Amino acid sequence: MLDIKYILANMDEYAGMLKNRKHDFDLGILAELDARRRKIIGETESLKAMRNKSSRNAADNADFDPKAAKARIKELDAELAEIESELHTHLMTLPNKLSETTPIGNDENDNPVVRTWGEPKKFSFEPKPHWDIAEALGIMDFEKGVMLAQSRFTVLQGLGARMERALVNFMLDLHTKKHGYLEVEPPFMVRSAILEGTGQLPKFAEDLYRLQNDDLWLIPTAEVPLTNLNRESILDEKDLPKYYTAYTPCFRREAGSAGRDVRGLMRQHQFDKVEMVKVCTPETSYDELEKLTSDAEDVLKTLNLPYHVVNLCSGDIGFGSCKTYDLEVWLPSQNKYREISSCSNCEDFQARRMNLRYRPSDGSRPRFAHTLNGSGIAVGRTLIAVIENYQNEDGSITIPEALVPYMDGLTRIDAK
Repeated sequence: MLDIKYILANMDEYAGMLKNRKHDFDLGILAELDARRRKIIGETESLKAMRNKSSRNAADNADFDPKAAKARIKELDAELAEIESELHTHLMTLPNKLSETTPIGNDENDNPVVRTWGEPKKFSFEPKPHWDIAEALGIMDFEKGVMLAQSRFTVLQGLGARMERALVNFMLDLHTKKHGYLEVEPPFMVRSAILEGTGQLPKFAEDLYRLQNDDLWLIPTAEVPLTNLNRESILDEKDLPKYYTAYTPCFRREAGSAGRDVRGLMRQHQFDKVEMVKVCTPETSYDELEKLTSDAEDVLKTLNLPYHVVNLCSGDIGFGSCKTYDLEVWLPSQNKYREISSCSNCEDFQARRMNLRYRPSDGSRPRFAHTLNGSGIAVGRTLIAVIENYQNEDGSITIPEALVPYMDGLTRIDAK
């Protein structure tokens, strides 16, 4: 959530940003509501001052009616509460501002490539998609996933389930032992207020799964509980930055992606992910974004998976982000790079929503912290990339060297 003072002081700039984000909203509504709010506050304060003066010098204020003033103040308080609620609702649905280094563009086709790592493997045969390879090896069963749940659910079994677990442990070890993150196991269900804190509610409710009898939602990503760990807190600057990582299953309806990636593991309603979250000062947040992105890249480099990094443009960037890098891994069957991680700096957008502040070391008043999040990385999509990039002509899969210790020394998955 942005400070209304910032929006009103930068109306033209913010209106242009909304246009670049393809977000339609009349900012005049905010200006009108704020003007009404200020007028009510002024009248209320005037009445209270007259009431206090009357109580001290009743003889000099014979024309003042305390009962009428009390009734009017009550009316004004109710009207103010209604206006402030409406203002809050609008502010909760307005997107974050953009970094000066976020490019202007319409969609994913306008995302500039920042860097590329690795060379796509040249196969001596026509590479197969991961679903054909996995089903032939008996390590995935898509029909049973549909039978147990519905479409976009999959059963991993045998060495498929084992490799998924190996990838989780590998990623967590890399982030905790090498990159300095604190491992957390958070709840997989959270209250509405927690989703409001990171920006999923109210805007993206249709993409979430909610429990019918409780104020609880299945998390769409571990970013939600991890970022909220310090909500309603004032941290000391000396304790920043804070780095968190967690493995969780994630649940999304994918309501806005009907018809896309209907085969395989690319776009599931339930999927595994290792997440990274940072809390830091405003002065360091963009350096921390570069480090966060590098930490995600380290997963792909260690697995020797070719990828490139793109800087998301204004028409493709997420609701709560000021700047986002996407990592896109090479998939041989599609002959293209596909998203596998997003690393974002939200600046103080989420911190304002959850009242997360820090106390500067110079003793000045508390300030809102900056929060960052990144996939470290999407486990199911990594499994796709491993299967496709490490496939062999005989239908087997070579295990990446970095995963061999997590697979008890197994170096290949062969057809039985």
